[in-house]
Amino acid sequence: MLGSDDCTLALDGLFFDKPAVHEFKFRSVFSEFPFFNYVQSKALDDVLYTNKNFVACAPTGSGKTVLFELAIIRLLMETPEPWRDVKAVYAPIKALCSQCFESWKKKFSPLGLTCKELTGDTEIDDFFEIQDSHIILTTPEKWDSMTRKWKDNCLLQLVRLFLIDEVHVVKDATRGATLEVVVSRMKAVHTFRTSQYPEASLSMRVVAVSATIPNVSDIADWLSNENGPAIYLDMDESYRPVKLRKVVLGFPCGPNQTEFKFDLSLNYKIANIIQTYAEQKPALVFCSTRKGTQQSAAVLAKDARFIMSIEHKQLMKYANSVLDSKLRGYHHAGVDLSDRKLIEEAFTLGDLPVLTTRTLSMGVNLPAHLVVIKSTMQYVAGSCQEYSEADLLQMIGRAGRPQFDTSATAVIMTKIQTREKYLKLMNGIEVIESLHSHLVEHLNAEIVLQTISDVKMALDWIRSTFLYIRALKNPTHYLCLKNLNSLSSVGLISMDEDITIKPTAGRLMARYCIAFDTMKQFSKVSGTENLSDLIELLSKSREFSDIQLRMNEKRSLNGLNRDKNRVTIYPIDGKIKTSEMKVNLIQAQLSSIPVQDFGLTQDTAKIFRIGMRISRLSEFLSQRVKAVFSAVVNSLILAKCFRAKLWENSPYVSKQLEKIQTLSTAMVHAGLTTFSKIEQINARELELQILNRHPPFGNQIRESVIHLPKYDVMLEQLPRYSSTTAEIVLKVSLKNQAQLLTRRAAQDHHHASVVIGDADNNVVFLQKLDVMLLKGGSWSKKIDVAKAMKGDEISVHLISSEYGLDIQQKFTV
Repeated sequence: MLGSDDCTLALDGLFFDKPAVHEFKFRSVFSEFPFFNYVQSKALDDVLYTNKNFVACAPTGSGKTVLFELAIIRLLMETPEPWRDVKAVYAPIKALCSQCFESWKKKFSPLGLTCKELTGDTEIDDFFEIQDSHIILTTPEKWDSMTRKWKDNCLLQLVRLFLIDEVHVVKDATRGATLEVVVSRMKAVHTFRTSQYPEASLSMRVVAVSATIPNVSDIADWLSNENGPAIYLDMDESYRPVKLRKVVLGFPCGPNQTEFKFDLSLNYKIANIIQTYAEQKPALVFCSTRKGTQQSAAVLAKDARFIMSIEHKQLMKYANSVLDSKLRGYHHAGVDLSDRKLIEEAFTLGDLPVLTTRTLSMGVNLPAHLVVIKSTMQYVAGSCQEYSEADLLQMIGRAGRPQFDTSATAVIMTKIQTREKYLKLMNGIEVIESLHSHLVEHLNAEIVLQTISDVKMALDWIRSTFLYIRALKNPTHYLCLKNLNSLSSVGLISMDEDITIKPTAGRLMARYCIAFDTMKQFSKVSGTENLSDLIELLSKSREFSDIQLRMNEKRSLNGLNRDKNRVTIYPIDGKIKTSEMKVNLIQAQLSSIPVQDFGLTQDTAKIFRIGMRISRLSEFLSQRVKAVFSAVVNSLILAKCFRAKLWENSPYVSKQLEKIQTLSTAMVHAGLTTFSKIEQINARELELQILNRHPPFGNQIRESVIHLPKYDVMLEQLPRYSSTTAEIVLKVSLKNQAQLLTRRAAQDHHHASVVIGDADNNVVFLQKLDVMLLKGGSWSKKIDVAKAMKGDEISVHLISSEYGLDIQQKFTV
């Protein structure tokens, strides 16, 4: 059946040349609409009735997600039931991932398919959790870390469909290189699988979609397989289901006017823009900062006469439900989740006519008749920079509601000086290039995986990337082999005269997904650094580059930095001016100082997630030719602090126990600042006089402490066999082995590290021990200490990964 447009297929004809069982089985996936639009109809035959790789280049808002759903259905049609080994991976940006997960769970669950979301925010950490999943929704960054050992995991080799959303993001400065490498790796998985099992028909299909770009044929060449380039569909803006008018307005900005003041001045222009272009339909205003969203909403709320109609009086029903009494139609990640949901509901139902936001552009699907982008500048890593083209396209893509509108408007508010630039950007999109600036990290990862072991293999790998496709056409834009020299210069790989490549410290960089610039910072450690120096070094890591210093946070941060009563914070010189300084003040959390600002609390959680990964500095330092004992010890303590979210000598040790958290302050006030004191106190006293809890709460707390591992360390010198070398025996034992056999209160990943230093402050031994190594009650090791003279002092330090269980000892030769 055909609709009014010759290329708009009604769903009745969706499977017209397939058995009827398919028609009825899968039609429910598209129950939200009766017709495919023009773009979907043009792509249907190639996506649904072939297995060829496919790229669709079409305007934002043209329903490209439907093409992924058709590709999944094609896979199901080609695979006999039960679909036990069907695996499809969808890899968009995180916000789109969450949005699509909810939608696909509803659509595909009735067909017996299981969807799993796999992002940095979810708790799934290993392949075991996804082995029974059919559709895996993940981000390129997460999939990159998951697939670095793809040859060791047969699950990856079951992936039959790889779906790439927003493939034009490959040119994005922060996300592009990861997307490029992930796609190239999946191509390598496909090549390996088909060469190893040619008779098994285990081919993997790639389906990608993109915003309008001029060189979609390059993307198709990149996504080629043994059968040639991918098929591509190239649709320009004229095929957008809701026609979009793009307006760029330039406003004066004096030479002495700051970005902040210019942004503030735009607040008073928005009302006129909404009056001119909104046609009394919903309007979405994008602001560059959380504070900006609140200020814009406040200005608009004072002049609400132009938006308040009879229908909008419905807003009053939401007023009593929001937790924040100052909430005035704005939305960002710092708003309480329940308030955010209420705002989204009010806007979706049309009860809220204007919404100012900082968060919706990259995912939450709240389309509007009018989109206003207030200023083209944003704060990134404490400084102002322009929005990326990908960000602008996502924001503009929210303009137009297919079920209500036939046209929509997007307005960009910028400076007079940059108006011409954005006019050109909106009317003629730039050619997509490869973002090769992060290639060095990914090249290192492939060397560690032994995918690359010589220069020829490095060149073969590069040929699988989008970099290679573009380098052939634009060779002056790219330099390839310098990345190998960069890795070698910092000691992350070694290259011999035959140009054979071997990983060294690069293994750590790949294992923990640490940026090359961060590893360069680590290489500058001299060995004399104390804990404060290491925190400062870590705060400069590139992984924290998207932590922003917001104007409204400076007073709180300066207060934390300069409070004389908070002696556990290492103060930073001067006022807080940069994002690095903000990251440094994670010390507040380590000191158990309450942080009241919700936005700061969110950022602190993110800093700790990243910090736990990159604080493995000790492993890097210990691999040096001459590792410095004090620096290794301090780096181990820093990693422990990140895991425990406490200083190593914090009196708030009880925060690490289950059920305590908020009660830890009461424990400190009662003098219960060590585990031994908690273990010795009477359970009833703990309940009734200190914590105000009912029995057997006190017993449970004491039992938790009793069943923490308690270590003992002994050193014994054996008779000398050399005048310059001392042979010692290190013995680590569990003092409470009997209790641990019945119950273990420590977390599963708990471990301890033993480090031994000689009289010259050099590391002579470093060993990580988990409790399983000590399951017999003890562990011992013979160690040679070179150049040890009589009377020399040897230092031993046992550092547990959490809890206050450390041991320090001195031993005289």
